[in-house]
Amino acid sequence: MSNPNVHKVIIVGSGPAGYTAAVYAARANLEPVLFAGLQPGGQLTITTDVENYPGFPKGVMGPEMMELFKAQAERFGTQIHMDEITKVDLSKRPFTLWQRDKEWKAETVIIATGASAKLLDIPSEKKLMGHGVSACATCDGFFFKNQDVIVVGGGDTAMEEANFLTKFASKVTVVHRRDTLRASKIMQERALKNPKIAFVWNSAIDEILGDDKGVTGVRLKNLVNGETMKLAAQGVFIAIGHQPNTQMFDGQLETDSVGYITIKSGTKTSVDGVFACGDVADAIYRQAVTAAGTGCMAAIDAERWLGAKGIH
Repeated sequence: MSNPNVHKVIIVGSGPAGYTAAVYAARANLEPVLFAGLQPGGQLTITTDVENYPGFPKGVMGPEMMELFKAQAERFGTQIHMDEITKVDLSKRPFTLWQRDKEWKAETVIIATGASAKLLDIPSEKKLMGHGVSACATCDGFFFKNQDVIVVGGGDTAMEEANFLTKFASKVTVVHRRDTLRASKIMQERALKNPKIAFVWNSAIDEILGDDKGVTGVRLKNLVNGETMKLAAQGVFIAIGHQPNTQMFDGQLETDSVGYITIKSGTKTSVDGVFACGDVADAIYRQAVTAAGTGCMAAIDAERWLGAKGIH
């Protein structure tokens, strides 16, 4: 039997993963409680147009899409708090979660805290995000057909994004802080051989130029001699990596060297009864549709786990 003071499932985080987990958990009568976090809706709320999610042939705005996900989760009875969980104790069951001073107990926990794209941290980047500045080439590359774009970074992600963008852009310029790439040999060779890709070495973006109509270019600073130069472009893609939002679970859950939660099978983590879905456990695909898919899996895994324990 279940304890009325202990929730069957608490979902930490929203976005496509958290909200989909909520839809499935609610329909399974698990009466889920979801904490949306500080950025309700996750990374999609800083994406303007989403054109690659099945079922939206005309495309949909990221924030609007997340409102639809939220409404669907609420329709089936999910209790949603537009607030964050600040601390967790996963060492014993029922698990304890804190919403600042308020304590919550749960038989199972689904983690959907996502990942944050590492950014340059300059004001113009924030201002123009979604207006020519993007942290996801696969999401936004399509909007830059026959335009000049810039990719910032020197690792595998940056080379992958640069190569991908050559399908659309007329020219891709990679801006890198050093004079050698960090990317794997094969990714380097592919980028260096691509006639549409140019490189600016030992340089960083000082400022992104443009207004809410779009980006017009960047001001680059040479990190060796301090000189600045302007480079015209209609798009800037930041590809310096992602940071999974897992700080709260440090020392409690197994993660990889970057911080992504390690998945044992399906969505099961290293702690029995704790499940992870979406970008917090996915360093590879990072798409809304894959996040939603693992959200569904997490809810089913939690439901089966509860059933096996005789908790209804």
